[in-house]
Amino acid sequence: MAEIPFLDVQNLTKSFGALGLFENISFSVAQGQRVGLIAKNGTGKSTLLSLLAGIDSPDSGSIIFRKDIKVGILEQSPVFDPEESVLDACFNHEGEDEKVLKAKQVLTQLKIRDLNQPMGQLSGGQQKRVALANVLITEPDLLILDEPTNHLDLEMIEWLEGYLSRGNKTLLMVTHDRFFLDRVCSVIIELDDRTIYTYRGNYAYYLEKRQERIDNKRAEIERANNLYRTELEWMRRQPQARGHKAKYREDAFYELEKVAKQRMEERQLRLKSANVYIGSKIFECQYISKAFDNLVIMKDFYYNFSRYEKMGIVGNNGTGKSTFIKMLLGKVAPDAGKIDIGETVRFGYFSQEGLQFDDQQKVIDVITDIAEYINLGGGRQLSASQLLQYFLFTPEQQHNYVYKLSGGERRKLYLCTVLMRNPNFLVLDEPTNDLDIVTLQILEEYLANFPGCVIVVSHDRYFMDKVVDHLLVFKGNGDIQDFPGNYTQYRQWLAMKTKSEAEQQQKKSAPQAAKTGRRDGNEDKPRKLTYKERMEMERLEKEIGQLEEEQNGIEKALCSGTLDVESLTEKSKRLAAIKDEIDEKSMRWLELAEI
Repeated sequence: MAEIPFLDVQNLTKSFGALGLFENISFSVAQGQRVGLIAKNGTGKSTLLSLLAGIDSPDSGSIIFRKDIKVGILEQSPVFDPEESVLDACFNHEGEDEKVLKAKQVLTQLKIRDLNQPMGQLSGGQQKRVALANVLITEPDLLILDEPTNHLDLEMIEWLEGYLSRGNKTLLMVTHDRFFLDRVCSVIIELDDRTIYTYRGNYAYYLEKRQERIDNKRAEIERANNLYRTELEWMRRQPQARGHKAKYREDAFYELEKVAKQRMEERQLRLKSANVYIGSKIFECQYISKAFDNLVIMKDFYYNFSRYEKMGIVGNNGTGKSTFIKMLLGKVAPDAGKIDIGETVRFGYFSQEGLQFDDQQKVIDVITDIAEYINLGGGRQLSASQLLQYFLFTPEQQHNYVYKLSGGERRKLYLCTVLMRNPNFLVLDEPTNDLDIVTLQILEEYLANFPGCVIVVSHDRYFMDKVVDHLLVFKGNGDIQDFPGNYTQYRQWLAMKTKSEAEQQQKKSAPQAAKTGRRDGNEDKPRKLTYKERMEMERLEKEIGQLEEEQNGIEKALCSGTLDVESLTEKSKRLAAIKDEIDEKSMRWLELAEI
């Protein structure tokens, strides 16, 4: 007998007046499946989650949860009693020791450390992290998560990736973090044109199969085709985890620096022919320092920003990223030093606090109040309506009132107000929050071809990899590293550097005889693989190949559409186990390859 799914949605329909969000959509979530929900802003993601949570009711159709399961739901904007403590907000006030211990562990990972602090004293981002902890520590059978990575820094996001990927967790989540989708989810469902499409694979697989669907659908969406083809090609060019020895010596850094500089030079050559003028002098940080009481943000920091540079700023929350931006824009003064800005620089600033509109104004009027046209030079102009259409506001939506926009659409409109001012230096502080994936792709394309300077502060690793040439890494306590590459390259280099340092420390602390196993005066010679280790390496290669072959077979079966729920569940569990086994054996293979 086929196993009953944890969640079964059948023929669900929902509309608001004349606006139909979805019609007769059906999907299910089986035990062990990790499902990502993708949709454009304004097409009904939040409404669908509110239906699943029982906050709203469908026009027709059914939502059935299996009777014996516990469901945990993370809302996009959770609400707490402002008087209750963080710890009380995290579980049922029963004070069970095991629950309290787990709550403390999860909250520490999410950097909530004062467990007695009233919830009313926490920021919106901190409250979202408490809500996430609340869901995780109750260990529900089914997790439903709405944008779980919002308000998390990179360290927290990577921890959450690992947490959700381990074991046999079942989840349905909405997120626009494409690395997160790729690494956590085994099924992608897309809500598009009021219909649900299911792709039984991760985000990379979804990209490929969605492209096939679009190619077979209609020619008039060729623009979207090009975006997905570009992204798919970029995904295919990413380095594999195995296949050659890892290089973790100093020369790896310098080789990376050459590549990054070449990329910057190529981009500069292309952009110099553009018509947006920006002088050779951009800005120079002349040994600036900044601290708040005992919290050091910068100390004697020097940096000379280049023309056409595209910089990413990363670091944990509280390390000073936003403070640096505000000093650059003249909103906060440094304690010492000076920021010298070129006369031709015109900043365009997208901030977390700037989202303010008159809800009774029409969308097109919001933009035309700033300007009717952007002068592109050479007699070319871009109208307000054309800019809105570029960012997927249809002519009908442009004449709607602002109050009808979803949260993501309001963010997109705010972005258009920044661009309509025709800046030559964009400063974007977390621009990707609440934007759908298609909009993110368009913004990536826009920034890649933007004929000016860009600084991006973001926790979206995928976005940063596509847009920036190099990074400023804020490590805290005034320690800032200038790294010539994107975020993935930085993480790879950091891992190699950490491994190299650990090996150097091991060489210093361990006797050479213990490392070589010899006492004949040849202790300084590097150790070679033993016969047993060579045999282990050959065995690992064979086993990894067999596992990958089994993985490919399971993925094809999952995509066939012929399996019943019981078989889907069984194969999904096995697929997760295979991936863990491949990772474990690959890591051991790499260890042996480095001897």
